[in-house]
Amino acid sequence: MSISDIFTQAAQGAVPIHAVAQSGLEAALAGPLEAHAKWLKASGFTAASGKVQLLPGADGAIAGVVLGLGADDDPLAFGALPSHLPAGTYAIASALPGASATMMALGWAMGTYAFTKYKAQERAKMRPVLAWPAGADKAQVTRIAGGLFLARDLVNTPANEMGPAELAAAAEKLAREHGARFSVIEGHALIERNYPMIWAVGAGSPRLPRLVDFRWGDEAHPRVTLVGKGVCFDSGGLDIKPSSAMATMKKDMGGAAAVLGIAHMVMDAKLPIALRVLIPAVENSVSGEAYRPGDVLKSRKGLTVEVGNTDAEGRLVLADALAEGDADAPSLMICMATLTGAARVATGFDLPPFFTQDETLAADLMRVSQAESDPMWRLPLWRGYRGLIEGKVADLTNNPDSAYAGAITAALFLERFVEKAKSFAHFDIAAWNDRAKPGRPLGGEAQAIRAIFALLKARYQ
Repeated sequence: MSISDIFTQAAQGAVPIHAVAQSGLEAALAGPLEAHAKWLKASGFTAASGKVQLLPGADGAIAGVVLGLGADDDPLAFGALPSHLPAGTYAIASALPGASATMMALGWAMGTYAFTKYKAQERAKMRPVLAWPAGADKAQVTRIAGGLFLARDLVNTPANEMGPAELAAAAEKLAREHGARFSVIEGHALIERNYPMIWAVGAGSPRLPRLVDFRWGDEAHPRVTLVGKGVCFDSGGLDIKPSSAMATMKKDMGGAAAVLGIAHMVMDAKLPIALRVLIPAVENSVSGEAYRPGDVLKSRKGLTVEVGNTDAEGRLVLADALAEGDADAPSLMICMATLTGAARVATGFDLPPFFTQDETLAADLMRVSQAESDPMWRLPLWRGYRGLIEGKVADLTNNPDSAYAGAITAALFLERFVEKAKSFAHFDIAAWNDRAKPGRPLGGEAQAIRAIFALLKARYQ
C-alpha cells in the first residue's frame, strides 16, 4: 500500500472528523458537536483514547466521526480510525498546529497498515482515505510510514519466504534504491574472512548464513553505523525451543528489519551522515552441522566464547558484526535485536529497553522518545554483573550462570566487542505487538525507529 492510496489532496465533500480529548469533551458537546450531544451521551462516548463514534445524518448517511484522544491527548489515536471507518474520504474538522497535524497524519498512516500478502480479498477492499491535514509535513509522514511498513512487512513474512538470502535481497533492494554501496559475504567465505561466529550459528541450516553490509553518504560526514540481528528463524538449535516458543520466531530478524527501516528514513531524508548498515543473516537450525553446547568459538575480535546454550545465538552473530562496525570508529553505533526474553519480562512488549554508557545519548533518546510517542526505557549496563559473562574455559560465555538480569548480561556481552565507537547503544526490542493498539496492529513492529530517526535528524541535520 502506498501513501497515495491512503491520503488525498481533495477535501471537498469529505466526512468531517472531530478529535476530542477527555478534558475538552464537555466544551465540544456544547460547541461543534452540540447537534449530536444526546447521541454521543446515549452511546456512552467518553473520548477514551482510540474510541471511534460515527455520527448519523438526517438522510441516514454518516454525518461525521468523533475520535477520542484520551486523557493524554494521544497523538497516535488517529491510528484507530482506518480500521473502524467504511470506505470514503474523510477530513479533520478542526485546524491543527503543524506538529500535531503531522503526528495525526502519521497516526492515520500507521493505522492503515495491514499485512495482506497472502489475502487477495483483503488487498482488493476499498479503504478509507484522509484528506491531508493542513500543515502536515507530507514528506516526513511518507518517509516514516515507508520505513515502518518496510520493517513490519519483513517481520510479518513467514520464515519459509524470509530466510537469510531473502533478507539479504531485501537489504540490497533498499540499498540500490537509494544509491548505497552494497556487499554481502556468504557461506564459507565468512570463515575465510574471519566472521567465525556468524558462520557457526548458521552452519546448521542448508540456507547459508551471510553478512550484509552497505554504505551510503559522504565519508567525510559523521559516521553512524546500524547493526541489526538477522536471525530469520530461531529453533533454539540443539538446545531446541518448545513449540510454543517457536511460534513467533519468524520475528527474530526484527532487529535487522528495524535498522533497514531507519536506513530508509535516513537515506530518503538525505541526512548528512556516512551511514553503514551491518546485518548478520542466519537461520539457527538443527542438523549434524549445528554448533553444540560446550563448543568454544573464536570471534572476529579475537575473544573466545564458550557456548553454554545454542539458544543464545543472537549475541554471537551480533558480536562479529559489532567488531566489524567498531573498526571504523563511528561517531555513533546502534545495535537492535530481539535478544532476550528477560527484556520482555522486565518491561513488556510496549516498552523496549535500551542500554548505553553515554549519558548525553541516553537523555537525548528519552527526550525524542516522548516527543515522538515512540516508547523506550533505559536499563543499566551494571558493571557488577560483568563476572557473570566470563567463561570457565574461554574468555566469555553466552549463557551466564544466573537466572536473573538476562537483558543486562546480554548487553554487557555485546559491549565487550565495542571499543572504538565514540558512542554505543543497544536496543533489546520485541519487534512484535502482542495486542492491537491505535496505529500499532497485532504482529510485526519496528519499535524505537521513529525516535532513533528523530535523534539522528536532531544531531546531524
